[in-house]
Amino acid sequence: MICFFGDPKQHLYVVQKELPISEEDQKKLEWLFGGYPLLRKSFVQAALVGPRISMVTPWSTNAVEICHNMGIGDIIRIEQFWVEEHMNAFDAMVHQQFKELDQHIFDTKRTPDSIKYISDITEYNEQEGLSLSSDEVSYLEALAKRLGRELTDSEVFGFSQVNSEHCRHKIFNGTFIIDGKTKKNSLFELIKKTSKKNGDNLISAYKDNVAFIKGPTLVQFAPKRANIPDFYIKKSFLSVLSLKAETHNFPTTVEPFNGAATGSGGEIRDRLAGGQGSIPMAGTAVYMTAYPRTEANRPWEKLPPRPWLYQNPEDILIKASNGASDFGNKFGQPLIAGSLLTFEHNENEETIGFDKVIMLAGGIGYGKVQQSIKKTPKKGDKIVVMGGDNYRIGMGGAAVSSANTGAFESGIELNAVQRSNPEMQKRVANTIRAAVETENNPIISIHDHGAGGHLNCLSELIEEVGGTIDLDKLPVGDQTLSAKEIIGNESQERMGLITNARGLEQLNEIAARERAPIFEVGEIKENNHLEVHSEKTKKSPIDLALSDFFGKTPKTIMRDSTRSTTYSAIPQPKSFEESVAWLLQLEAVACKDWLTNKVDRCVTGRVAQQQCVGPHQLPLANCGVMAFDFEGIHGMATSLGHAPLVGLIDAGLGSKNAIAKALTNIIWAPISGGLSSVSLSANWMWPCNNPGEDARLYEAVKACSDFAIKLGVNIPTGKDSLSMKQKYKDQEVLAPGTVIISAAAHCSAIDKVVTPELKLGGGDLYRIDLSNCKAALGGSAFGQLNNAIGTQAPDVTKAKYIKRVFNAIQKELVKGTISAGHDISSGGLITSLLEMCFAADGIGLNVKLSKSEYSIEQILLSEQVGILIQTEGETASRLKKKGIAIERIGKLTKSNTLVVKGGKKDYQFDVPTYRRYWFKSSYLLDQKQTGSKKAEARFELFDKTPLQFNFPKDFNGLLKPVPKRRIKAAVLREKGSNSEREMAYMMHLAGFDVKDVHMTDLTSGREDLSDIKLLVAVGGFSNSDVLGSAKGWAGTVKYNEKAQQAIQAFFKRPDTLSLGVCNGCQLFIELGLLHPNHDEKPRMEHNDSGKFECIFTDVIIEKSPTIMLQQLQGSRLGVWAAHGEGKFVFPKDENAYAISGKYAYDTYPSNPNGSDFNTAMISSDDGRHLVMMPHLERSIFPWNWGHYPQDRKDAVSPWILAFEDAFNWISSN
Repeated sequence: MICFFGDPKQHLYVVQKELPISEEDQKKLEWLFGGYPLLRKSFVQAALVGPRISMVTPWSTNAVEICHNMGIGDIIRIEQFWVEEHMNAFDAMVHQQFKELDQHIFDTKRTPDSIKYISDITEYNEQEGLSLSSDEVSYLEALAKRLGRELTDSEVFGFSQVNSEHCRHKIFNGTFIIDGKTKKNSLFELIKKTSKKNGDNLISAYKDNVAFIKGPTLVQFAPKRANIPDFYIKKSFLSVLSLKAETHNFPTTVEPFNGAATGSGGEIRDRLAGGQGSIPMAGTAVYMTAYPRTEANRPWEKLPPRPWLYQNPEDILIKASNGASDFGNKFGQPLIAGSLLTFEHNENEETIGFDKVIMLAGGIGYGKVQQSIKKTPKKGDKIVVMGGDNYRIGMGGAAVSSANTGAFESGIELNAVQRSNPEMQKRVANTIRAAVETENNPIISIHDHGAGGHLNCLSELIEEVGGTIDLDKLPVGDQTLSAKEIIGNESQERMGLITNARGLEQLNEIAARERAPIFEVGEIKENNHLEVHSEKTKKSPIDLALSDFFGKTPKTIMRDSTRSTTYSAIPQPKSFEESVAWLLQLEAVACKDWLTNKVDRCVTGRVAQQQCVGPHQLPLANCGVMAFDFEGIHGMATSLGHAPLVGLIDAGLGSKNAIAKALTNIIWAPISGGLSSVSLSANWMWPCNNPGEDARLYEAVKACSDFAIKLGVNIPTGKDSLSMKQKYKDQEVLAPGTVIISAAAHCSAIDKVVTPELKLGGGDLYRIDLSNCKAALGGSAFGQLNNAIGTQAPDVTKAKYIKRVFNAIQKELVKGTISAGHDISSGGLITSLLEMCFAADGIGLNVKLSKSEYSIEQILLSEQVGILIQTEGETASRLKKKGIAIERIGKLTKSNTLVVKGGKKDYQFDVPTYRRYWFKSSYLLDQKQTGSKKAEARFELFDKTPLQFNFPKDFNGLLKPVPKRRIKAAVLREKGSNSEREMAYMMHLAGFDVKDVHMTDLTSGREDLSDIKLLVAVGGFSNSDVLGSAKGWAGTVKYNEKAQQAIQAFFKRPDTLSLGVCNGCQLFIELGLLHPNHDEKPRMEHNDSGKFECIFTDVIIEKSPTIMLQQLQGSRLGVWAAHGEGKFVFPKDENAYAISGKYAYDTYPSNPNGSDFNTAMISSDDGRHLVMMPHLERSIFPWNWGHYPQDRKDAVSPWILAFEDAFNWISSN
């Protein structure tokens, strides 16, 4: 039956149940729905907007599971419906309109299609949009003839997916004939050469989901056993480091939020699936679109808008970045580096631009060396799928992604719309993490579910041996799916793996504890055959030899001719100051705060360097760094580089500049082994099969390979997306051929990373040119500003010189002689100079440039590769002696002015004014995601609330010896929690023995907390924040007898302390545990901005009875905040509460949520139970902080005192 809760004039929850609703269930649901009443109606007549009925939303999946955990087991589906003016925005891709909701609202009136036998493969190929070539069709026809039967729809569809360009990279493995001459090497062979020549640091390349690089010995801090509540222990292991980058261009073009979200999720799954399993650490993101047209009369936006196929560029930028951010935030992966480029241009009677968008998700991670190579399955081994149900999602995504956007009917392209459920992937990832962390990993081999769904994942898992898949055991969320759709759908958040019978028992126990769905779906047969069989129907939709399934179609031949395209020259600037003001507003150059303010940059507590620096926390750093563990100073650095506009002038120079830009971004982290230890990922986005483009691609790949070999670096991973063309009714728009380089390496000293923030007393400013060429303007942001590409682009001519500079700078980083550093890239030298002044107030520069054959304006605007360093003269002399052409160009001043001399005219830039120009485009985009009032508040105050600190007087920054007495404590987590490791380590540092407790331990009775003295409920996104942050978590406590008993008994004991942080804070507030005697209790609401906020802010610790904050009272400390529902709402006056911490500023964004009384922390009246929204556990070490006092050399931050206070109180009570 269907039940309705809420108000038809505003918002409804529509519940599908198997049984009539009982009075008890009604009360539970009304509590869960925030007091919404049950409507005693069998139907509702109203104009409403809701989800597409054919797709069960991830929101529903989570809501249903919350209800099951609350003891309402017969609920099938719950969806939300709104009156249109009460919802954020109608999106035709995922929403539909309704005039009436009745008892059949969720009926799709569809039955599963039976197996089809394909008599005409050519017709079926066109009908389904499978992108099969004529050679492939001929191959399938011959196969059917040899087998003596018609192929099934699943077999033809399956072949199209696993053999798509997207999955098999046929162009990169093909033969290129350019200008009538056959090239000796394929593109893939050219890239592989880099690892053959420079592969000393590699463990695995080109043969797995990720590349593995040699790593250091690390310390694992994890529970002793993962199938029960157990204590954290330390173990050493030899590591491998992972690097990967993926693109999700087509799905992001069609439906940006879910396309980018599942792009991020898919890349994370790649890193999970390395070897026998590995652990993702941090992500990166790149977005490239046409111009967003956020404001009228911008000089570079001259072209009229195209009739956008699905979404306009502004919507794509907002929704795609929202989707990618949302996935990482909820999964618990920090995003620590990124890039943005908008571009379109018309010349030579053709329009080029990123109408078909680029969305790249990259990342780094680690694994164990002994698990870095997949094992070969044996007969009898079990084939297992983990994750969510099958839905009609992404049918044909792999094949459609291999075609030009707009090439098919929209119905086929809409089949590629994705479904994002990061919290489900988190559960699966936790299970895999537990397997990796055990002494004997039960996983034999593992593969992600992505393009091609089960077809690609499971067939590749058994490729060497063969096996049988039981169709009936694959989990189905949509009962109308046909066999083909069950096998081929691309529902996300799933992994396939092989284990043995004993290993399956082990994984089942862990998965049950983590609430991760796990299914045994088949068995290894060692018959080199793939059979998908249904015992129910006695039919096999796929029954082929693996050699037939993967095919032996002819090698792809790419024939093309070199095509010369000349672009108009870039004019000299007329008004330089005005040009710079506009230049700083180009999206590629402008501030990226609108991207960084909504993405978690601190989760895991191991972020050593993210984008934002200085007292104003502005996104200026291009090198991201993660710590491997909490024990030492080893970590991993990553960066990005691209130069597609340079590539339009010269494809080879585009590749060389992309590599050089990535290297000048990663150079600021001390790299173990120097440049030769850096590995690259090369992701190629190109409009192939268009005149001249295949020749340009070959030129670009060859230049990339040659340059990497000369530099001594390797490219052990990458991906290609070679259909970068958007088709409109009356025109085609090609995207510029683009390679995005991701660099990664072992960082040997995470505490010595250099940022672009100039420091008074840190020396003078020096420039090192790495291009050794003319100061060309071609392919520059200034060219974009003037609607011109240019005729000559900057080269990077001397690889040996780059090596010399890179390694020399590395040695100075270790010595600590470089105070600040910045690359010269988008926007040129003038932008880099200004950005180095933006990070703090009262710091300016007097710059004098040497005379040159070029005007000072051209030198300042050219994007020829180089770096700027702030250092002392002694360091500069040392670098000169090593043959490095280092030039002193500036002296710091205690001002807010940048003065540039050396040309016919001197220039003076007021730093706050130009900082505001730089921030403006971020503000314009932020308006679309934050709302105009809060976006305007951020624009007004972003540089007026600098971080300020006041440390406790007696704090010496030293780690105290571990106490001999150990006290038992526990971290409490729920599915979706993501902060338990950093919290457990902080507690461990203070002397606690920390137990890992999952909510399933409480509900099952495995744990009752009776021996626990300190309980910490940790942060994250339990149940993906569905129905409110921690509402589902609270429901599990409230409506489960054993869990409720354990929590209530713990809080009643007089010898216990508790802490709730972020999601844990929301849990304790929702349960009313801090104020049990109040008739009306505090509550948590959405941030005033209406979105997730991440900021490194400062808080003042108030005088209060709070036991854990006694030593910190009166201090003002920096701390990370990252949440979506962090607003404290108090029904009583301030004096009714023990408010123990407040944000230092009462304005947004320093106060990220708008809490009553500016509250950041509050405790029970007796001070024993503390909750807070900021993350003290992600602010443990100085390198965790977004900005730390320059004059301090602490081993640990003052936040450790909170747990020392807890330890001391428990010891004495």
